Amino acid sequence: MKAIQEIFPLLTKPHKVVITTHQKPDADAMGSSLALKHFLVQLGHTVTVISPTNWAGWVNWMPGVKEVMDYEMDKPKAEKVMDDAEWLFCLDFNIFHRTKTMTEKLKQLTCTKVLIDHHQEPDAASFDYGISDTAKSSTSEMIYDFIVDSGNSDKITDEVSECIYAGIVGDTGAFRFQSAHAGVHKLVSELKEKGLKHESIHDKLFDNFLENRLRFIGHVLLNRMEVFYEYNTVLIAIPKSDLLKFHIKTGDTEGLVNFPQTIQGIKLVALVIDRDEERKWSFRSKGDFDCNLFARKYFEGGGHFNAAGGRSSDSLEKTVQHFIIAMKENVEQLQ
Repeated sequence: MKAIQEIFPLLTKPHKVVITTHQKPDADAMGSSLALKHFLVQLGHTVTVISPTNWAGWVNWMPGVKEVMDYEMDKPKAEKVMDDAEWLFCLDFNIFHRTKTMTEKLKQLTCTKVLIDHHQEPDAASFDYGISDTAKSSTSEMIYDFIVDSGNSDKITDEVSECIYAGIVGDTGAFRFQSAHAGVHKLVSELKEKGLKHESIHDKLFDNFLENRLRFIGHVLLNRMEVFYEYNTVLIAIPKSDLLKFHIKTGDTEGLVNFPQTIQGIKLVALVIDRDEERKWSFRSKGDFDCNLFARKYFEGGGHFNAAGGRSSDSLEKTVQHFIIAMKENVEQLQ
């Protein structure tokens, strides 16, 4: 994989570009993808953003989201666009299987593939150009760097700013997480100087849900949360019946894993949700507990040091028991 800087001189020649990200894109995945699109379009490129799956309704306000293609919903049309692409940008994931059903298609493409991501252990051999930097708060921050470092800071329009800011807010927990380093605050300051109105973005990201989601969260915290004080750990296991009862849609569980971190002394929070095809895990930690290592070792996942995800093909009951065994095996780190 060549350094991302080597693609800068090539930006002046228009190309057919596809931008994609991981399945069920969050604020950072969608924000970085759309910010890059708005930037490349200004340079004369023909750009299509293709999401592997559907996405949360609370990102539908983002400029350009109406033009994003859903691969699962319109596979033939999406694959035609991908076959015609000269460049493929892969954002906020670093190995093709994170795109779910798009995996094999991405492997087959012969166009130039570019990686921009901040997760650990990238599959660098699958990309022609790229950058992988775990010190970055978000892929959206990296898109800002990409634009500035390529000498195009004048192309940071209102649309680009809003998408970048939304992605940074999402991946830093509204600047709560350790990833919100000094450079992030400087970046936001520069966006503000360009005219960014941050308050409306917070409203759209955090105050844009239906009543059923709030009642669902209350139900989960009261009935599905188990605290293991001897391991400084919280486990939340949500059965499919809860999702159906409260009419939960894509994105409605976003941020739920962060609630138990407010309990004094808690070092690890694990959330598992019973989806149709698999059980999806989210992990959050404080201090020196490595969520990425834990997720990779026990649940076919990975991510960041203090935030990671995983999966299991076992039943909800079996994967919960697997977690409890794993938790006990890591008692020294958790205490």
